[in-house]
Amino acid sequence: MGAEMIDWVETGGLTDHEAAVAAMEARVAAIAAGTAPEAIWLVEHPPVYTAGTSARAEDLVAPGAIPVRATGRGGQYTYHGPGQRVVYVMLDLGARGRDVRRFVCALENWVIGTLAEFAVTGERREGRVGVWVRRPDKAPLPDGTPREDKIAAIGVKLRRWVSFHGLAINVEPELAHFDGIVPCGIRGHGVTSLVDLGLPVKMADLDAALRRAAPAALAPFGVTADRLAPAVRGPLR
Repeated sequence: MGAEMIDWVETGGLTDHEAAVAAMEARVAAIAAGTAPEAIWLVEHPPVYTAGTSARAEDLVAPGAIPVRATGRGGQYTYHGPGQRVVYVMLDLGARGRDVRRFVCALENWVIGTLAEFAVTGERREGRVGVWVRRPDKAPLPDGTPREDKIAAIGVKLRRWVSFHGLAINVEPELAHFDGIVPCGIRGHGVTSLVDLGLPVKMADLDAALRRAAPAALAPFGVTADRLAPAVRGPLR
């Protein structure tokens, strides 16, 4: 894999989703060509519903309320908006074993490790991609199943074995915006955020926790603390 540094880019304000996808695609092409380093890019978007490759029309509950954008990542409908940290992960998996399932698991582990810094227990569930938290404070589902809420979504795409898209963690988004879709096609369970759980977490707090948790979770893919470049604040270039 070599010892090249991995760019860590934090973009302030709101980044248009279509512009972000275009920037990612350009960077992925450059990574595949060997002309740019790999990158981890942290952004926030204006309100948008994104439709993954498995999105079903009936899961768009409120068409027209919020813009909808088709995206090539895996998965179904999800929501992005202010107060949600989106992390785009652009790594050359061709040099890292080409194990997509293991990579998705590593991203889930990254979220779980990050949440643990705030004493939140994130868990994965069979058949439900993403990271979930138990909600014993809420009434169980009609069949008696304990209530769980989703706090983070995962969705990736590969091009020439370079990954892009990634994960989204809810810090303090407008949770009512999730009502316009069936998030990730999963009915019954809800959506939560760190602030909804009663934690006064700021975006900068989450970003620092993400950076600390990255090496342990992504070490199987060669992401170590000494390979993460110092954070750059600005657009992805």
